[in-house]
Amino acid sequence: MTSELAPERRPEPTTRRVHPAWPVAAVAFLALVGAAAFRAAPSILIDPLHEDFGWSRAAISSAVSVNLVLYGLTAPFAAALMERFGLRRVVSAALLLVAAGSGLTVLMTAQWQLVLLWGVLVGLGTGSMALAFVATVVDRWFVARRGLVTGVLTAGGAAGQLVFLPVLAAISERHSWQTVALTVSFAALAVVPPVLLFLRERPADLGTVPYGADPDAVAPEPAASGSAVGRALTVLASAARTRVFWLLAGTFAICGASTNGLVGTHFVPAAHDHGMPTTAAASLLAVIGIFDVVGTIASGWFTDRYDSRRLLGAYYLLRGISLIFLPILFADTVHPPMIAFVIFYGLDWVATVPPTVALCRRHFGADAPIVFGWVLASHQIGAGLVAFLAGLVRDRLGGYDAAFYVAGGLCAVAAVMSLAIAGRTREPATA
Repeated sequence: MTSELAPERRPEPTTRRVHPAWPVAAVAFLALVGAAAFRAAPSILIDPLHEDFGWSRAAISSAVSVNLVLYGLTAPFAAALMERFGLRRVVSAALLLVAAGSGLTVLMTAQWQLVLLWGVLVGLGTGSMALAFVATVVDRWFVARRGLVTGVLTAGGAAGQLVFLPVLAAISERHSWQTVALTVSFAALAVVPPVLLFLRERPADLGTVPYGADPDAVAPEPAASGSAVGRALTVLASAARTRVFWLLAGTFAICGASTNGLVGTHFVPAAHDHGMPTTAAASLLAVIGIFDVVGTIASGWFTDRYDSRRLLGAYYLLRGISLIFLPILFADTVHPPMIAFVIFYGLDWVATVPPTVALCRRHFGADAPIVFGWVLASHQIGAGLVAFLAGLVRDRLGGYDAAFYVAGGLCAVAAVMSLAIAGRTREPATA
């Protein structure tokens, strides 16, 4: 009797699996792009709302100011809520608020309703989708490549501007501002299903560790308990006793004033004052978004390798120089010097975010996402203040030149403050 020998089983080839941190980062990027749709709308709609309702530009800008301030003030509490209730719930609710606030503007008849919808509802929604969300995702899911991933996710906002700004400008000219508002609402709603289906909370939920972490050295991170408001305020009280916090908050306030508050809100109206068509000015702002993607990702790469303080000093100084030259570049057509400004300024737009997040992480340890939320609050307070004041300057002086000159000078101050941040770190805070 012969026995058959079983054929020799060869080991199956091993395939290199994609770490789940990367799909999570991809969904976070998509959510940030969807939330960024509204960020493109105000600069396009200031003139149409002025013509349709007769409201002053300062009055319309006040709604943008409320939005920008709430965007910042919501961020630290949203970071604490993400610790308490999870990323998916908070991000989904935020996108629904953006959709409701933008969509309901088609029914408004009074200026206070614009403040309520644009300012309060959309401000709370976009604030919950702020850069504190980026810091939370990066801190939970990555150990290696943190600077680079921060840069890529931060560029999600610029990508949203890139995708939506020219489209919304064309819709506004061919149809109406109401169609723009509904488009933004649908864009925010479209991102909710992917967030609910694919955005994971923590590596431990999938039986893994953050990307680049040593499996033997990382323990699963427990979910936070207790009051999210109390957690955010406790972290603020601790951070506010340090000099580093106030330097970071001060520089980031100037960052917001010189980007979202001034250029992001008033570049299109300022160019239109010089005879440039709205679609052309909006396209230039979109090109700023293109180069911002490049600049922010590069900044994240630099942050992994170089001193964050020196990076910030260089970024603010270069931005200030470009803003001082901007008023003499406006014309009724797009010309090479303006293209040069767009490229130069775009590379610097939010390049400040990766090194600022890195400095928060270095000095505040586990509390870094919430601390960065408070630093972002100062960013948006600066942005909201300048969004209103620049509109007031336009109403009183008939132009924006003075606003651009002052913003350039403030950037030089921010450069000095960045270099004054201590290089040494204190012991990381514990959650």
